[in-house]
Amino acid sequence: MYHKHLQFVVLSFLLTAGTLSGCGQRIKGKYKADTLTHDWKQTIPGNFSGQTKNTFDSIQITQFIKKHPKFSAYAGEIHDFYQRRGFAYAWFENKKLIEQANNLASRVLNLQNEGINQPAPYQKELDSLIYNADIHQHQPNIQTELMLTAQYFVFSKLAWQGMDDTMSRSARWYLPRKKVDYQQYLDSLLKETAKSQLPAEPVYRQYDLLRAFLKKYRELAVRGDWSPIVLSAKIRPGDSAIVVPLIKKRLFELDDFHGDTLNRVFTTELQDAVKRFQYRHGLLVDGLLNKATMAELNVPLKSRIEQLIVNMERSRWLPVNLHSDYLGVNIPEFKLHVYHADSLLWSCNVVVGQTVHQTTLFYGEIKYVVFSPYWEVPQSIVRKEIIPQLKKNPDYLATHRMEITGYKEGLPVIRQLPGPENSLGLVKFLFPNNYNTYLHDTPSKSLFGETTRAFSHGCIRVQEPAKLANFLLKDKKGWDAQRIEKAMSAGKEQYVTIENKVPVFITYFTAFIDREQRLNFRKDIYQLDGAMAGMLLNDKHLP
Repeated sequence: MYHKHLQFVVLSFLLTAGTLSGCGQRIKGKYKADTLTHDWKQTIPGNFSGQTKNTFDSIQITQFIKKHPKFSAYAGEIHDFYQRRGFAYAWFENKKLIEQANNLASRVLNLQNEGINQPAPYQKELDSLIYNADIHQHQPNIQTELMLTAQYFVFSKLAWQGMDDTMSRSARWYLPRKKVDYQQYLDSLLKETAKSQLPAEPVYRQYDLLRAFLKKYRELAVRGDWSPIVLSAKIRPGDSAIVVPLIKKRLFELDDFHGDTLNRVFTTELQDAVKRFQYRHGLLVDGLLNKATMAELNVPLKSRIEQLIVNMERSRWLPVNLHSDYLGVNIPEFKLHVYHADSLLWSCNVVVGQTVHQTTLFYGEIKYVVFSPYWEVPQSIVRKEIIPQLKKNPDYLATHRMEITGYKEGLPVIRQLPGPENSLGLVKFLFPNNYNTYLHDTPSKSLFGETTRAFSHGCIRVQEPAKLANFLLKDKKGWDAQRIEKAMSAGKEQYVTIENKVPVFITYFTAFIDREQRLNFRKDIYQLDGAMAGMLLNDKHLP
Protein backbone atom coordinates (compact mmCIF):
# COMPACT_ATOMS: atom_id res chain seq x y z
CA MET A 1 0.00 0.00 0.00
CA TYR A 2 1.31 3.41 -0.92
CA HIS A 3 0.57 6.03 1.68
CA LYS A 4 1.82 9.41 0.53
CA HIS A 5 0.52 12.92 0.54
CA LEU A 6 -0.42 12.62 -3.11
CA GLN A 7 -3.35 14.51 -4.52
CA PHE A 8 -5.46 12.50 -6.90
CA VAL A 9 -5.45 14.44 -10.13
CA VAL A 10 -8.99 13.60 -11.18
CA LEU A 11 -10.25 15.53 -8.16
CA SER A 12 -7.61 18.13 -7.38
CA PHE A 13 -7.90 21.87 -7.74
CA LEU A 14 -5.46 24.15 -9.49
CA LEU A 15 -6.26 27.13 -7.29
CA THR A 16 -8.39 27.54 -4.18
CA ALA A 17 -10.86 30.06 -5.59
CA GLY A 18 -14.37 29.25 -4.41
CA THR A 19 -15.98 26.03 -3.16
CA LEU A 20 -16.49 23.52 -5.93
CA SER A 21 -18.70 20.46 -6.09
CA GLY A 22 -17.13 17.23 -5.02
CA CYS A 23 -17.51 13.97 -3.23
CA GLY A 24 -21.15 14.27 -2.22
CA GLN A 25 -23.06 12.13 0.23
CA ARG A 26 -24.95 9.14 -1.08
CA ILE A 27 -28.69 9.68 -1.36
CA LYS A 28 -30.70 6.69 -2.53
CA GLY A 29 -27.86 5.42 -4.66
CA LYS A 30 -27.21 8.82 -6.28
CA TYR A 31 -24.37 11.28 -5.90
CA LYS A 32 -25.56 14.74 -4.96
CA ALA A 33 -22.80 17.30 -5.30
CA ASP A 34 -24.57 19.98 -3.28
CA THR A 35 -24.48 17.86 -0.12
CA LEU A 36 -20.74 18.37 0.38
CA THR A 37 -20.13 19.45 3.96
CA HIS A 38 -16.37 19.05 4.36
CA ASP A 39 -13.16 20.14 2.69
CA TRP A 40 -12.44 18.16 -0.44
CA LYS A 41 -8.71 18.58 -0.07
CA GLN A 42 -8.79 16.54 3.13
CA THR A 43 -10.48 13.64 1.35
CA ILE A 44 -8.12 13.38 -1.59
CA PRO A 45 -4.57 12.69 -0.31
CA GLY A 46 -4.30 9.21 1.09
CA ASN A 47 -3.94 5.54 0.25
CA PHE A 48 -3.69 4.27 -3.29
CA SER A 49 -3.96 0.73 -4.45
CA GLY A 50 -0.41 -0.55 -4.74
CA GLN A 51 -1.45 -4.18 -4.35
CA THR A 52 -0.27 -6.72 -6.90
CA LYS A 53 -1.85 -9.97 -5.66
CA ASN A 54 -5.37 -9.46 -7.00
CA THR A 55 -5.11 -9.67 -10.77
CA PHE A 56 -7.39 -10.52 -13.66
CA ASP A 57 -7.12 -12.03 -17.15
CA SER A 58 -6.62 -9.51 -19.96
CA ILE A 59 -9.51 -11.13 -21.85
CA GLN A 60 -11.78 -9.39 -19.35
CA ILE A 61 -10.92 -6.04 -20.96
CA THR A 62 -11.95 -7.30 -24.40
CA GLN A 63 -15.22 -8.63 -23.03
CA PHE A 64 -15.89 -5.39 -21.14
CA ILE A 65 -15.34 -3.23 -24.24
CA LYS A 66 -17.56 -5.51 -26.32
CA LYS A 67 -20.30 -5.03 -23.76
CA HIS A 68 -19.64 -1.26 -23.59
CA PRO A 69 -18.87 -0.16 -27.18
CA LYS A 70 -18.90 3.56 -26.29
CA PHE A 71 -15.53 2.94 -24.62
CA SER A 72 -14.00 1.47 -27.79
CA ALA A 73 -11.89 4.57 -28.44
CA TYR A 74 -10.10 3.99 -25.13
CA ALA A 75 -9.55 0.23 -25.44
CA GLY A 76 -5.85 0.57 -26.25
CA GLU A 77 -5.18 2.97 -23.40
CA ILE A 78 -7.05 0.76 -20.91
CA HIS A 79 -5.12 -2.32 -21.99
CA ASP A 80 -1.74 -0.53 -21.86
CA PHE A 81 -2.50 0.83 -18.40
CA TYR A 82 -3.22 -2.59 -16.96
CA GLN A 83 -0.39 -4.29 -18.82
CA ARG A 84 2.08 -2.03 -17.02
CA ARG A 85 0.37 -2.94 -13.73
CA GLY A 86 0.57 -6.66 -14.45
CA PHE A 87 -3.25 -6.60 -14.74
CA ALA A 88 -3.58 -5.88 -11.02
CA TYR A 89 -6.70 -4.14 -9.75
CA ALA A 90 -6.14 -0.38 -9.39
CA TRP A 91 -9.32 0.74 -7.64
CA PHE A 92 -9.54 -1.89 -4.90
CA GLU A 93 -7.44 -2.25 -1.75
CA ASN A 94 -8.04 -4.91 0.91
CA LYS A 95 -11.03 -6.11 -1.11
CA LYS A 96 -12.73 -2.71 -0.92
CA LEU A 97 -12.97 0.31 -3.20
CA ILE A 98 -10.41 2.98 -2.39
CA GLU A 99 -11.73 6.41 -1.52
CA GLN A 100 -10.59 7.87 -4.84
CA ALA A 101 -12.98 5.57 -6.70
CA ASN A 102 -15.96 7.26 -5.10
CA ASN A 103 -14.43 10.66 -5.80
CA LEU A 104 -13.93 9.87 -9.47
CA ALA A 105 -17.47 8.56 -9.76
CA SER A 106 -18.82 11.75 -8.20
CA ARG A 107 -16.91 13.87 -10.67
CA VAL A 108 -18.04 11.80 -13.65
CA LEU A 109 -21.67 11.75 -12.50
CA ASN A 110 -21.64 15.54 -12.17
CA LEU A 111 -20.16 16.53 -15.52
CA GLN A 112 -22.42 19.57 -15.65
CA ASN A 113 -20.14 21.08 -13.01
CA GLU A 114 -17.32 20.87 -15.58
CA GLY A 115 -19.33 22.86 -18.10
CA ILE A 116 -20.19 19.66 -19.99
CA ASN A 117 -23.81 19.50 -21.00
CA GLN A 118 -24.35 15.77 -21.61
CA PRO A 119 -24.14 12.83 -19.18
CA ALA A 120 -21.27 10.38 -19.27
CA PRO A 121 -21.82 7.10 -21.12
CA TYR A 122 -23.18 4.30 -18.97
CA GLN A 123 -23.82 6.74 -16.14
CA LYS A 124 -26.57 4.66 -14.54
CA GLU A 125 -24.41 1.54 -14.61
CA LEU A 126 -21.50 3.41 -13.03
CA ASP A 127 -23.73 4.72 -10.28
CA SER A 128 -25.16 1.25 -9.61
CA LEU A 129 -21.75 -0.45 -9.59
CA ILE A 130 -20.28 2.04 -7.13
CA TYR A 131 -23.33 1.82 -4.89
CA ASN A 132 -23.23 -1.99 -4.82
CA ALA A 133 -19.48 -2.02 -4.21
CA ASP A 134 -19.88 0.36 -1.27
CA ILE A 135 -22.81 -1.43 0.30
CA HIS A 136 -22.72 -5.10 -0.68
CA GLN A 137 -19.44 -6.20 -2.22
CA HIS A 138 -16.45 -7.39 -0.25
CA GLN A 139 -14.37 -8.63 -3.16
CA PRO A 140 -12.81 -6.84 -6.13
CA ASN A 141 -15.30 -6.67 -8.97
CA ILE A 142 -13.95 -6.63 -12.52
CA GLN A 143 -16.92 -4.72 -13.95
CA THR A 144 -16.57 -1.97 -11.35
CA GLU A 145 -12.79 -1.88 -11.84
CA LEU A 146 -12.90 -1.52 -15.61
CA MET A 147 -15.85 0.88 -15.52
CA LEU A 148 -13.85 3.27 -13.29
CA THR A 149 -10.76 3.13 -15.50
CA ALA A 150 -12.79 3.65 -18.68
CA GLN A 151 -14.64 6.56 -17.09
CA TYR A 152 -11.32 8.09 -16.06
CA PHE A 153 -10.26 8.26 -19.71
CA VAL A 154 -13.65 9.66 -20.75
CA PHE A 155 -13.42 12.30 -18.04
CA SER A 156 -9.84 13.15 -19.04
CA LYS A 157 -10.89 13.66 -22.66
CA LEU A 158 -13.92 15.80 -21.87
CA ALA A 159 -12.77 17.85 -18.89
CA TRP A 160 -9.05 18.22 -19.59
CA GLN A 161 -8.66 18.04 -23.35
CA GLY A 162 -12.02 19.22 -24.66
CA MET A 163 -13.65 18.73 -28.01
CA ASP A 164 -11.52 17.70 -30.95
CA ASP A 165 -9.55 19.92 -33.32
CA THR A 166 -12.58 20.35 -35.57
CA MET A 167 -14.15 22.51 -32.87
CA SER A 168 -11.11 24.69 -32.26
CA ARG A 169 -10.48 25.21 -35.97
CA SER A 170 -14.10 26.20 -36.56
CA ALA A 171 -13.67 28.67 -33.67
CA ARG A 172 -10.68 30.13 -35.58
CA TRP A 173 -8.31 29.01 -32.83
CA TYR A 174 -4.98 28.33 -34.54
CA LEU A 175 -2.89 27.91 -31.42
CA PRO A 176 -1.48 24.38 -31.05
CA ARG A 177 -3.66 22.26 -28.78
CA LYS A 178 -2.04 20.82 -25.66
CA LYS A 179 -1.18 17.14 -25.67
CA VAL A 180 -1.28 15.02 -22.50
CA ASP A 181 -0.58 11.31 -22.15
CA TYR A 182 -3.55 10.57 -19.90
CA GLN A 183 -2.73 6.86 -19.72
CA GLN A 184 0.73 7.66 -18.37
CA TYR A 185 -0.81 10.35 -16.17
CA LEU A 186 -3.19 7.91 -14.48
CA ASP A 187 -0.49 5.30 -14.05
CA SER A 188 1.78 7.78 -12.27
CA LEU A 189 -0.92 8.49 -9.70
CA LEU A 190 -0.67 4.97 -8.37
CA LYS A 191 3.07 5.07 -7.84
CA GLU A 192 5.04 6.34 -4.89
CA THR A 193 6.66 9.76 -5.44
CA ALA A 194 9.95 10.72 -3.87
CA LYS A 195 8.97 14.24 -2.87
CA SER A 196 5.30 13.62 -2.13
CA GLN A 197 4.33 16.61 -4.22
CA LEU A 198 0.71 17.42 -4.93
CA PRO A 199 0.12 17.22 -8.69
CA ALA A 200 -2.45 19.47 -10.31
CA GLU A 201 -4.97 18.68 -13.00
CA PRO A 202 -3.50 18.91 -16.50
CA VAL A 203 -5.55 21.93 -17.47
CA TYR A 204 -4.92 25.67 -17.63
CA ARG A 205 -5.64 27.36 -14.29
CA GLN A 206 -8.51 29.48 -15.65
CA TYR A 207 -10.58 26.33 -16.13
CA ASP A 208 -10.86 25.58 -12.43
CA LEU A 209 -11.56 29.21 -11.54
CA LEU A 210 -14.30 29.54 -14.14
CA ARG A 211 -15.83 26.29 -12.92
CA ALA A 212 -16.38 27.82 -9.48
CA PHE A 213 -18.23 30.77 -11.00
CA LEU A 214 -20.27 28.47 -13.23
CA LYS A 215 -21.65 26.90 -10.07
CA LYS A 216 -22.43 30.33 -8.63
CA TYR A 217 -24.23 31.57 -11.76
CA ARG A 218 -26.28 28.40 -12.00
CA GLU A 219 -27.35 28.89 -8.40
CA LEU A 220 -28.34 32.48 -9.20
CA ALA A 221 -30.38 31.27 -12.16
CA VAL A 222 -32.31 28.84 -9.94
CA ARG A 223 -32.68 31.18 -7.00
CA GLY A 224 -33.84 34.53 -8.23
CA ASP A 225 -35.50 36.79 -10.76
CA TRP A 226 -33.22 38.36 -13.36
CA SER A 227 -35.70 40.52 -15.22
CA PRO A 228 -34.28 43.58 -17.01
CA ILE A 229 -33.93 46.65 -14.80
CA VAL A 230 -35.34 49.71 -16.57
CA LEU A 231 -34.27 53.27 -15.79
CA SER A 232 -37.01 55.75 -16.59
CA ALA A 233 -34.64 58.68 -16.02
CA LYS A 234 -30.97 59.34 -15.33
CA ILE A 235 -29.89 58.68 -11.74
CA ARG A 236 -26.82 60.28 -10.25
CA PRO A 237 -25.09 59.88 -6.87
CA GLY A 238 -27.23 61.43 -4.17
CA ASP A 239 -30.51 60.88 -6.05
CA SER A 240 -33.31 58.76 -4.65
CA ALA A 241 -35.35 56.45 -6.87
CA ILE A 242 -37.53 53.38 -6.57
CA VAL A 243 -35.28 51.46 -8.95
CA VAL A 244 -32.15 51.88 -6.79
CA PRO A 245 -32.90 48.90 -4.47
CA LEU A 246 -33.20 46.66 -7.56
CA ILE A 247 -29.77 47.77 -8.75
CA LYS A 248 -28.28 47.30 -5.29
CA LYS A 249 -29.76 43.82 -5.02
CA ARG A 250 -28.37 42.78 -8.39
CA LEU A 251 -24.92 44.12 -7.60
CA PHE A 252 -25.12 42.38 -4.21
CA GLU A 253 -25.85 39.07 -5.95
CA LEU A 254 -22.83 39.66 -8.17
CA ASP A 255 -20.59 40.41 -5.15
CA ASP A 256 -20.00 44.03 -6.16
CA PHE A 257 -22.20 45.68 -3.51
CA HIS A 258 -22.16 44.87 0.22
CA GLY A 259 -24.38 47.49 1.83
CA ASP A 260 -28.08 48.07 2.53
CA THR A 261 -30.05 46.86 -0.48
CA LEU A 262 -33.36 48.40 0.65
CA ASN A 263 -32.30 52.04 0.77
CA ARG A 264 -33.46 54.06 -2.28
CA VAL A 265 -30.56 56.53 -2.22
CA PHE A 266 -27.75 56.34 -4.78
CA THR A 267 -25.05 56.27 -2.11
CA THR A 268 -21.28 56.46 -2.34
CA GLU A 269 -21.20 52.73 -1.59
CA LEU A 270 -23.40 52.08 -4.60
CA GLN A 271 -21.22 54.26 -6.80
CA ASP A 272 -18.16 52.27 -5.71
CA ALA A 273 -20.01 49.04 -6.48
CA VAL A 274 -20.90 50.31 -9.95
CA LYS A 275 -17.23 51.11 -10.54
CA ARG A 276 -16.25 47.58 -9.55
CA PHE A 277 -18.87 46.18 -11.90
CA GLN A 278 -17.71 48.45 -14.74
CA TYR A 279 -14.10 47.45 -14.23
CA ARG A 280 -15.01 43.75 -14.37
CA HIS A 281 -16.83 44.29 -17.66
CA GLY A 282 -14.24 46.45 -19.40
CA LEU A 283 -16.42 49.57 -19.31
CA LEU A 284 -15.58 53.19 -18.64
CA VAL A 285 -15.15 53.28 -14.85
CA ASP A 286 -17.08 56.38 -13.78
CA GLY A 287 -19.59 54.96 -11.28
CA LEU A 288 -22.56 56.20 -13.32
CA LEU A 289 -25.53 54.11 -14.41
CA ASN A 290 -25.11 54.81 -18.10
CA LYS A 291 -26.56 52.87 -21.01
CA ALA A 292 -23.56 50.55 -21.40
CA THR A 293 -23.52 49.69 -17.69
CA MET A 294 -27.24 48.93 -17.57
CA ALA A 295 -26.93 46.76 -20.68
CA GLU A 296 -24.29 44.61 -18.95
CA LEU A 297 -26.34 44.46 -15.74
CA ASN A 298 -29.26 43.12 -17.76
CA VAL A 299 -27.42 40.37 -19.64
CA PRO A 300 -29.46 37.19 -18.95
CA LEU A 301 -27.91 34.63 -16.64
CA LYS A 302 -28.38 32.00 -19.35
CA SER A 303 -26.06 34.00 -21.60
CA ARG A 304 -23.47 34.38 -18.85
CA ILE A 305 -23.59 30.64 -18.13
CA GLU A 306 -23.00 29.87 -21.80
CA GLN A 307 -20.15 32.39 -21.83
CA LEU A 308 -18.52 30.62 -18.88
CA ILE A 309 -18.89 27.20 -20.53
CA VAL A 310 -17.39 28.46 -23.79
CA ASN A 311 -14.35 29.91 -22.04
CA MET A 312 -13.88 26.80 -19.91
CA GLU A 313 -13.59 24.92 -23.19
CA ARG A 314 -10.98 27.38 -24.48
CA SER A 315 -9.04 26.88 -21.24
CA ARG A 316 -8.84 23.16 -21.99
CA TRP A 317 -6.90 23.87 -25.17
CA LEU A 318 -4.04 25.90 -23.66
CA PRO A 319 -0.81 24.52 -22.17
CA VAL A 320 -1.05 23.78 -18.46
CA ASN A 321 1.89 26.00 -17.59
CA LEU A 322 5.19 27.30 -18.87
CA HIS A 323 8.42 27.67 -16.97
CA SER A 324 9.87 30.52 -19.03
CA ASP A 325 9.04 34.07 -20.01
CA TYR A 326 6.04 34.40 -22.29
CA LEU A 327 3.47 36.92 -23.51
CA GLY A 328 -0.29 36.58 -23.70
CA VAL A 329 -2.62 38.83 -25.67
CA ASN A 330 -6.32 38.52 -24.86
CA ILE A 331 -8.14 40.16 -27.76
CA PRO A 332 -11.55 40.87 -26.13
CA GLU A 333 -9.74 42.33 -23.12
CA PHE A 334 -7.47 44.51 -25.32
CA LYS A 335 -4.56 43.63 -23.03
CA LEU A 336 -1.01 42.33 -23.28
CA HIS A 337 0.13 40.31 -20.26
CA VAL A 338 3.80 39.62 -19.59
CA TYR A 339 4.63 36.50 -17.54
CA HIS A 340 7.54 34.67 -16.05
CA ALA A 341 6.36 31.10 -15.52
CA ASP A 342 3.04 31.51 -13.69
CA SER A 343 3.84 34.97 -12.33
CA LEU A 344 2.20 37.95 -14.00
CA LEU A 345 4.89 40.64 -14.21
CA TRP A 346 2.92 43.46 -15.81
CA SER A 347 0.17 44.26 -18.30
CA CYS A 348 -0.65 47.07 -20.70
CA ASN A 349 -3.34 48.09 -23.15
CA VAL A 350 -3.21 47.03 -26.78
CA VAL A 351 -5.08 47.89 -29.96
CA VAL A 352 -6.23 44.85 -31.97
CA GLY A 353 -7.78 44.22 -35.36
CA GLN A 354 -11.11 45.64 -36.40
CA THR A 355 -14.04 43.31 -36.97
CA VAL A 356 -13.32 43.46 -40.71
CA HIS A 357 -9.57 42.95 -40.12
CA GLN A 358 -9.60 40.46 -37.27
CA THR A 359 -6.42 39.60 -35.41
CA THR A 360 -5.75 35.89 -35.85
CA LEU A 361 -5.67 33.63 -32.80
CA PHE A 362 -2.36 31.79 -32.94
CA TYR A 363 0.94 31.01 -31.25
CA GLY A 364 4.34 32.40 -32.16
CA GLU A 365 7.81 32.97 -30.77
CA ILE A 366 9.30 36.46 -30.76
CA LYS A 367 12.67 36.28 -32.48
CA TYR A 368 13.54 39.89 -33.33
CA VAL A 369 13.18 43.35 -31.87
CA VAL A 370 13.34 45.85 -34.73
CA PHE A 371 14.16 49.45 -33.84
CA SER A 372 13.22 52.40 -36.10
CA PRO A 373 11.44 50.02 -38.48
CA TYR A 374 10.30 50.52 -42.05
CA TRP A 375 6.65 49.73 -42.62
CA GLU A 376 6.26 47.45 -45.60
CA VAL A 377 2.72 48.39 -46.58
CA PRO A 378 0.59 45.28 -47.29
CA GLN A 379 -0.60 45.07 -50.88
CA SER A 380 -4.20 44.97 -49.73
CA ILE A 381 -3.78 48.40 -48.11
CA VAL A 382 -1.93 49.69 -51.18
CA ARG A 383 -4.82 48.61 -53.38
CA LYS A 384 -7.73 49.67 -51.20
CA GLU A 385 -6.36 52.77 -49.48
CA ILE A 386 -3.17 54.25 -50.93
CA ILE A 387 -3.97 54.05 -54.66
CA PRO A 388 -7.30 55.92 -54.17
CA GLN A 389 -5.46 58.54 -52.09
CA LEU A 390 -2.79 58.97 -54.78
CA LYS A 391 -5.48 59.66 -57.35
CA LYS A 392 -6.72 62.49 -55.17
CA ASN A 393 -3.33 63.79 -54.05
CA PRO A 394 -0.14 63.07 -56.06
CA ASP A 395 1.95 64.19 -53.05
CA TYR A 396 0.37 61.61 -50.73
CA LEU A 397 3.50 59.44 -50.55
CA ALA A 398 5.86 62.31 -49.78
CA THR A 399 3.49 63.73 -47.19
CA HIS A 400 3.40 60.39 -45.37
CA ARG A 401 7.14 59.69 -45.77
CA MET A 402 6.52 56.75 -48.08
CA GLU A 403 8.49 55.50 -51.08
CA ILE A 404 8.01 53.06 -53.93
CA THR A 405 10.62 50.29 -53.98
CA GLY A 406 9.32 48.28 -56.94
CA TYR A 407 6.23 46.81 -58.55
CA LYS A 408 4.40 43.53 -58.07
CA GLU A 409 1.41 42.24 -59.99
CA GLY A 410 0.70 45.67 -61.37
CA LEU A 411 0.82 47.42 -58.00
CA PRO A 412 3.60 49.56 -56.53
CA VAL A 413 5.50 48.08 -53.58
CA ILE A 414 5.46 50.79 -50.94
CA ARG A 415 7.19 51.24 -47.63
CA GLN A 416 7.10 53.99 -45.02
CA LEU A 417 10.39 55.39 -43.79
CA PRO A 418 11.46 55.09 -40.14
CA GLY A 419 10.53 57.91 -37.80
CA PRO A 420 8.01 59.12 -35.23
CA GLU A 421 5.16 59.20 -37.79
CA ASN A 422 5.77 55.67 -39.02
CA SER A 423 2.63 53.57 -38.61
CA LEU A 424 4.65 50.98 -36.65
CA GLY A 425 6.02 53.65 -34.32
CA LEU A 426 9.60 53.36 -33.13
CA VAL A 427 9.88 49.59 -32.59
CA LYS A 428 8.27 46.34 -33.67
CA PHE A 429 8.47 42.79 -32.33
CA LEU A 430 8.59 40.00 -34.91
CA PHE A 431 7.59 36.36 -34.55
CA PRO A 432 7.56 34.52 -37.91
CA ASN A 433 4.03 33.46 -38.88
CA ASN A 434 1.74 33.01 -41.86
CA TYR A 435 -0.66 35.76 -40.81
CA ASN A 436 1.61 38.81 -41.25
CA THR A 437 0.89 39.70 -37.61
CA TYR A 438 3.26 41.22 -35.10
CA LEU A 439 3.41 43.56 -32.09
CA HIS A 440 4.48 47.15 -32.61
CA ASP A 441 4.51 50.71 -31.36
CA THR A 442 2.19 53.35 -32.84
CA PRO A 443 2.10 57.15 -33.17
CA SER A 444 -1.66 57.07 -32.43
CA LYS A 445 -1.35 57.01 -28.64
CA SER A 446 -4.83 58.38 -27.96
CA LEU A 447 -6.47 55.11 -29.01
CA PHE A 448 -5.14 53.39 -25.88
CA GLY A 449 -7.52 55.52 -23.83
CA GLU A 450 -10.60 54.06 -25.52
CA THR A 451 -12.51 51.30 -23.73
CA THR A 452 -12.97 49.35 -26.99
CA ARG A 453 -9.71 49.20 -28.91
CA ALA A 454 -10.32 47.32 -32.16
CA PHE A 455 -8.85 49.73 -34.71
CA SER A 456 -5.93 48.03 -36.48
CA HIS A 457 -5.64 46.05 -39.71
CA GLY A 458 -4.80 42.91 -37.72
CA CYS A 459 -1.48 43.64 -36.03
CA ILE A 460 -1.29 44.46 -32.34
CA ARG A 461 -0.28 47.92 -31.18
CA VAL A 462 1.38 48.03 -27.75
CA GLN A 463 0.94 50.91 -25.31
CA GLU A 464 4.33 50.42 -23.62
CA PRO A 465 6.72 49.35 -26.39
CA ALA A 466 9.91 50.56 -24.67
CA LYS A 467 9.05 48.54 -21.55
CA LEU A 468 8.42 45.47 -23.70
CA ALA A 469 11.72 45.98 -25.53
CA ASN A 470 13.55 46.20 -22.21
CA PHE A 471 11.87 42.99 -21.04
CA LEU A 472 12.71 41.04 -24.18
CA LEU A 473 16.34 42.23 -24.24
CA LYS A 474 17.00 42.04 -20.50
CA ASP A 475 19.48 39.19 -21.01
CA LYS A 476 21.07 40.69 -24.12
CA LYS A 477 24.49 42.05 -23.23
CA GLY A 478 24.86 45.78 -23.85
CA TRP A 479 21.17 46.47 -24.35
CA ASP A 480 20.24 48.63 -21.39
CA ALA A 481 17.38 51.14 -21.26
CA GLN A 482 19.55 53.99 -22.54
CA ARG A 483 20.70 52.09 -25.62
CA ILE A 484 17.16 50.93 -26.35
CA GLU A 485 15.85 54.50 -26.20
CA LYS A 486 18.63 55.65 -28.52
CA ALA A 487 17.91 52.87 -31.04
CA MET A 488 14.20 53.68 -31.04
CA SER A 489 14.97 57.28 -32.02
CA ALA A 490 17.86 56.63 -34.42
CA GLY A 491 15.79 56.83 -37.60
CA LYS A 492 17.74 53.87 -38.97
CA GLU A 493 16.30 50.38 -38.97
CA GLN A 494 18.14 47.90 -36.74
CA TYR A 495 17.33 44.24 -36.09
CA VAL A 496 18.29 42.69 -32.73
CA THR A 497 18.00 38.91 -32.37
CA ILE A 498 16.59 37.48 -29.16
CA GLU A 499 18.76 34.56 -28.10
CA ASN A 500 15.98 32.65 -26.35
CA LYS A 501 12.82 33.17 -28.34
CA VAL A 502 9.85 34.28 -26.24
CA PRO A 503 6.49 32.52 -26.77
CA VAL A 504 3.46 34.68 -27.44
CA PHE A 505 -0.13 33.42 -27.24
CA ILE A 506 -2.79 35.45 -29.02
CA THR A 507 -5.99 34.24 -27.40
CA TYR A 508 -9.69 35.01 -27.10
CA PHE A 509 -11.30 34.88 -23.65
CA THR A 510 -14.58 36.70 -23.10
CA ALA A 511 -14.77 35.43 -19.51
CA PHE A 512 -11.74 35.13 -17.23
CA ILE A 513 -10.62 35.49 -13.62
CA ASP A 514 -8.11 38.23 -12.85
CA ARG A 515 -5.33 38.06 -10.27
CA GLU A 516 -7.63 39.56 -7.62
CA GLN A 517 -9.95 36.55 -8.13
CA ARG A 518 -12.62 38.72 -9.80
CA LEU A 519 -14.75 37.34 -12.61
CA ASN A 520 -14.45 39.49 -15.75
CA PHE A 521 -16.65 39.49 -18.83
CA ARG A 522 -15.88 41.12 -22.17
CA LYS A 523 -17.85 41.63 -25.35
CA ASP A 524 -17.56 38.99 -28.03
CA ILE A 525 -16.14 41.47 -30.55
CA TYR A 526 -15.45 38.86 -33.27
CA GLN A 527 -18.69 36.93 -32.65
CA LEU A 528 -16.93 33.65 -31.89
CA ASP A 529 -18.80 32.56 -28.76
CA GLY A 530 -22.18 31.76 -30.27
CA ALA A 531 -21.11 28.99 -32.62
CA MET A 532 -18.98 27.40 -29.88
CA ALA A 533 -21.87 27.48 -27.43
CA GLY A 534 -24.06 25.75 -29.98
CA MET A 535 -21.56 22.93 -30.44
CA LEU A 536 -20.90 22.52 -26.72
CA LEU A 537 -24.55 22.34 -25.79
CA ASN A 538 -25.67 19.87 -28.43
CA ASP A 539 -25.45 16.09 -28.40
CA LYS A 540 -22.12 15.86 -30.22
CA HIS A 541 -19.96 16.70 -27.23
CA LEU A 542 -19.38 13.19 -25.91
CA PRO A 543 -17.21 10.66 -27.77
